[in-house]
Amino acid sequence: MLKNYIKTAWRSLKRNKIFSFINVFGLSVGLACCMLITAYVYSELSYDRYPQDAGQIYRVGIKTIENAGISDYPSVDVAVAKGIKDQYPQVSDVTRLTGRKPSYIEYNGKKFKEEHLFMVDANFLQLFSIPIIDGESKTCLKDPNSIVITAAFAKKYFGNGAAVGQSLLVDGEPYKVTGVIEKVPDNSHFHGDAFFSMNNYVRTAQQTWSNIGYFTYIQLNKSADAKKLESAFPNDLVKKFVVPEIAHDMNVSLAEASKSVNTFLFYLQPLTDIHLHSATKYEIEANGDIHYVYIFGVLAIFILMLACINFTNLSTASSAKRSKEVGIRKVLGSEKSGLISQFLTESVLLTLGAMVLAIVMVYLLLPVFNDLSRKHINISFFVSFQAIITEVLLVFVVGVIAGIYPAFVLSGFQIIAVLKGGSGTTRQASKNYLRSGLIVFQFAVSTALIIATFVVYQQLHYMQNKKLGYDKDQVLVINETYSLRNNIDAFKQELLRNPQVMNATISSSVPGSGGGIDGTQIDAKEFNDKGGHAEIHTDIFHVDEHYIPTLGIQIVKGRNFYPSYPGDSMAVVVNEALVRDLGWGKSDPIGKTIVRSARAQYTVVGVVKDFHYVSAKQKIAPLMLLPGHSISSIMVKVKTKDIKKLIADMRTQWDSFKTDLPFSYSFLDEKFASLYASEQQTGKIFTVFALVALIIASLGLFGLAAFMIRLRVKEIGIRKVLGASTGSITTLLSKEFLKLIVIASLISFPITWYAMSKWLQDFAYRISIQWWVFLLAGCIALLVAAITISFQSVKAALANPVKSLRNE
Repeated sequence: MLKNYIKTAWRSLKRNKIFSFINVFGLSVGLACCMLITAYVYSELSYDRYPQDAGQIYRVGIKTIENAGISDYPSVDVAVAKGIKDQYPQVSDVTRLTGRKPSYIEYNGKKFKEEHLFMVDANFLQLFSIPIIDGESKTCLKDPNSIVITAAFAKKYFGNGAAVGQSLLVDGEPYKVTGVIEKVPDNSHFHGDAFFSMNNYVRTAQQTWSNIGYFTYIQLNKSADAKKLESAFPNDLVKKFVVPEIAHDMNVSLAEASKSVNTFLFYLQPLTDIHLHSATKYEIEANGDIHYVYIFGVLAIFILMLACINFTNLSTASSAKRSKEVGIRKVLGSEKSGLISQFLTESVLLTLGAMVLAIVMVYLLLPVFNDLSRKHINISFFVSFQAIITEVLLVFVVGVIAGIYPAFVLSGFQIIAVLKGGSGTTRQASKNYLRSGLIVFQFAVSTALIIATFVVYQQLHYMQNKKLGYDKDQVLVINETYSLRNNIDAFKQELLRNPQVMNATISSSVPGSGGGIDGTQIDAKEFNDKGGHAEIHTDIFHVDEHYIPTLGIQIVKGRNFYPSYPGDSMAVVVNEALVRDLGWGKSDPIGKTIVRSARAQYTVVGVVKDFHYVSAKQKIAPLMLLPGHSISSIMVKVKTKDIKKLIADMRTQWDSFKTDLPFSYSFLDEKFASLYASEQQTGKIFTVFALVALIIASLGLFGLAAFMIRLRVKEIGIRKVLGASTGSITTLLSKEFLKLIVIASLISFPITWYAMSKWLQDFAYRISIQWWVFLLAGCIALLVAAITISFQSVKAALANPVKSLRNE
C-alpha cells in the first residue's frame, strides 16, 4: 500500500511540475533559514559548557552601590581568589585570568605584534578542561616566564618544528614555551593565542581586595549552594578584608568604612551565564545577548510557520485541478482515510525533497551566514547522526502539519458536484476564513520584520551620526609610541612641523577604544567638611594640555590646564556628568576641590561638555581629565586630501628615531564605527529574514490567488461576456486580497511598536519610533502583494471566456 501511495504521489508531482517546484522551493527556503537560525541559537546557548564541571564553575564579580547608581564589575582584586579558597571549604578550586598588553613577540628573525594575550594561574587550563597537545598539563604554567601557546601560534613562529622547549622574546624578555594547546574553543567567553604564567607578577603584587582587574573563577563542590555561599560574602569577606583596606586607603574610621558592607557586594555568576547574561563595558570580549537568542529563535519558528502556510495554500490551490481525480477514486471505492493517507504521503514526499534542497542551500549559504553572524558553524553540524534524526522527524512533522489541511479538503470533495464539473466544495473561497487568516498571519510577520529592519537601521544611523562632543574625522592615531621612550616629545614636535598637521596630543585615552581608562572613587571636599558624603565613581583620562583642542572638545566653564600655570599639576578638568553626579549642578564648580580616595586633592579649573568617549549605547559617565600623559599613543589632527603621502612622511619620521617597533596607525572614526558592529550585524540579519519572509508570503499569496481565481473562473467569464473590462476584473479580484494585507499591517503595527520599544530600551541614547516607518512598511507589503496578485488577476482577466463557459 505504501509503495502504491509513493508511486501515485510521484506521478502527481510530475504532472504539476510548476506547483510542485514552487512548493518545494518555498518550503526548502523556510527549512534552510530555520536550520541556520537553529545552529546560531544552539551555538549561543552552548557557550562555556565545554569544561568538565561547567555547572559548578562561577565567576566572582563586584557590584558597588553609589550615589550615581550601581556599577557592575566582572573582575575582582588580586587577593580575592586565595581569600575565598581559604575561607570556604566548599570551594574546591580557584583560578584567575587577566589581560596582558599587546606585545611584540620575536623568534629567529620573525617578529609580530600579538594582541590576544593573557596571564593565568597554573591551574587555569585544567579547570577549563583545555587539553594540552604537547607538554605537561599540571606543570606547564607553574614556573615564571613560562608560556602556553595555541597550535596556530606555534606554527606561525616555529613552522612544523617542535615548540615546547623553545624560547620567545616578548618585548625583549625571554619566555620558555612549556605547552601547546589546539585552541580555545569557539564557544568560550575568552579567546587567547598565548597564556603567560601569572607567577611573574602576583608574587610581587600587593595583595589587595578593593580594586578590580582579575577575572576570578571558583569551582564549587557538587553539594555546595552558590546562593548560600554568596549570602555569606558581606560578613566573611567585605567586613573582614575590604573594610579595613578602605579605612586605611581613604583615611576614615572603621565605623565609616563599615558602610561598605552594604555597598560593596561580591556576587557569583554561573560560568554558563556569562556570554548571554553579562554585558558590562569591562568584559574580556563583547558578549552575546539572550534577547537576540529569543528574537532569532522566534524568527526561526515564524519563518518555518510561513513556509508551512505557504505549502498549505499552494497545495489547496492545486486541489481544484485534482477534483475529478478524487471524484473518480471515490466512485471506484476509495475511502476518505485512504485518500487522506495518499495526500499526506505526497505532502511528506514534497517535504523530503524540500529538506534535501534545504541542506544543499545550507551548504551553499553557510559561508555567508558565518560571515554575517560571526560564527564558525561547520556543515558537519547539519549532517551529524543527531542532526539527521532531527531532520527526518522534522520532515515527517512538517509534512503532516503542512499537508493535513489540504488532505482533508481534497478527500472531502463531493462526488456528484465534482463529476458535474463543479469545484467539489460547497464553501466559497472568499468565506474561507482559515485561508484568509493564514495570509493575514504571513503578511503580519513580514510587515513586522520590515518595520524592525527600519528601526534597527535608524537606531544605528542615530548612534553613528549623533553629536559625540568631539571631532573624530581626520584624526590619526599612532600606536605603540611607548617604544620612542624619551623621544616621544621630539617625535611629536617633528609631526607638528608638517603644515598638514593641525594639532597633536600624547595619550593612551583614545575615545572609542576602551583603553587607557583609569577609574576611582571621588567625593567633594566641601561636602566632607560639612559631614556629608557624595562619593561617586569616575573614569579618569591622563592626558596632556593638547588633548582638548586636538579633539575639538568644548569647554563650557573655566579653562584647560597648562603645565606653565603655577599649581596646575593638581588641576583637573571634568565633564558635565561629574558635576551633576557630585551634586554641583546648581553651583559653580570652578575652584572647588575633588578628593580622590580620601587622599589626593584636585582643584577643578574647567568643565567640558559631555562627550561620548565610549559607545553611545551607554550613558555618559563622570570623567576627570588629569594632567600627565601616558605614552602609548599620539592622536594627530590632520587636514589634507593626500593621506597616503602624509602617512609615508610620518613613517619616515618614525624610522628616523630607530625604534624597535614598526610604524603603526589607525583612524579614530574607524575605531568609533567598530563599536557598533553588533548592531550592524543585527540590521543585516533582520534585512535578510525580512526579505525571506516576504518571498515566502508572496508564494503563499500566489497560491491562494490561483485557488480563488480558479473557483471564480466562470464568474469572470460571464462578466467578460457582459462587457466587463480587463481593468475592472483585475481590480475586483485584487481588492479582496489587498484588504487582507491592510488587516495584516494593522495587526502587526502595535505588536511591532511594543517589541521594538523594548529593544530600544537597551540604549542609553535612542530614537523615537516614527509613524512613517509603519506607513512605509505597510506600503511595501501592499506593493509586493499587488505585484504577486496582479500576475494571476491579469492572466484571468485576459483569458478567453469561451473556455470557461463551454461546459455550461
